[in-house]
Amino acid sequence: MGIEIERKFLVNLDKWFPPDNGLVYRQGYIYTISGNTVRIRIVGEQGYLTLKGKTKGQTRSEFEYSIPVEEAEEMLQTLCDRPFIEKIRYKILVGNLTWEVDEFLGENKGLTMAEVELTEENQDIILPEWIGEEVTDDLRYYNSYLANNPFSQWRT
Repeated sequence: MGIEIERKFLVNLDKWFPPDNGLVYRQGYIYTISGNTVRIRIVGEQGYLTLKGKTKGQTRSEFEYSIPVEEAEEMLQTLCDRPFIEKIRYKILVGNLTWEVDEFLGENKGLTMAEVELTEENQDIILPEWIGEEVTDDLRYYNSYLANNPFSQWRT
């Protein structure tokens, strides 16, 4: 079974400088009553279908499959709820872990988050200087939540 263990953090924009141009991601969601998530994603010229279970702590089941980009585009247009999640993703190696920093676009513009995937929940990590508040346990920062409740509509 595929397992995902990750921690999420807000990014301190005063200390964050993108290392390159990043990659544009576009993704949509098909929601289930059970709380499991089906995600369709396009990165460059590659499509992906991802199935995710409910999160327990920092862990959830995850299964991801490459699919033709044309099929991913059709699924986005015909099966997924709007708005889509659009973001630029940067990958940064810190120690032996790869951090993924997402600069959100569209209706989630203004939000920049970092996540790191771990091999176990208690794993020690080095926090880069641009890491801000941890939001791992705040469901509002899950992409599937942001798709229905865009950051631009949050009241602070």
